[in-house]
Amino acid sequence: MTHSQTYLKQITEIAEKIDAEAMEKLALELVALRERNGRLFFLGVGGSAANCGHAVNDFRKLAGIETYAPTDNVAELTARTNDEGWETVFAAWLRTSRANEKDAVFILSVGGGNLEKNVSPNLVRALEEAKKRGVKIFGIVGRDGGYTKQVGDIVIVVPTVDPSTITPHAESFQANIWHGLVCHPKVMIQENKWESIR
Repeated sequence: MTHSQTYLKQITEIAEKIDAEAMEKLALELVALRERNGRLFFLGVGGSAANCGHAVNDFRKLAGIETYAPTDNVAELTARTNDEGWETVFAAWLRTSRANEKDAVFILSVGGGNLEKNVSPNLVRALEEAKKRGVKIFGIVGRDGGYTKQVGDIVIVVPTVDPSTITPHAESFQANIWHGLVCHPKVMIQENKWESIR
């Protein structure tokens, strides 16, 4: 098989293994979050940070949930990185936002954070802060789910089918899964533009 054929076959294999029941539970949690006027904070780095910005748009516009991604504010992100260090950026955002038990964080990450390996320590520190504040923790992660899976309330792990394509599949399925959530009939309150044109 060519690389393209193999890659597409892997997508099918992963899709069949995704925990659909967890997606349904997460959809209901998002409805409950909206009903209690909670805020949703998307946290991620690298390609996952870009996915966070896209997800913020979708959940605000289509689901009517007050949603933010600290990585969308490059001035604050880089000021905190420069002045206090990379590990602090998301936890500090949650503190300044006075995140509380009505709110939730939603982690998008390939590995879910791991302090021992010094990978995404800012996600780990944010999750520690979230736990202290009684904030719900959701996530879409790859590999074994890392710290996010350990402490999260509902965390969907994108299965690894090939160790050489963990990152592209994890980041691609973040988008597939959050789009599946935002267009869930119980979550979506405004139709997508193209679907509204009959």
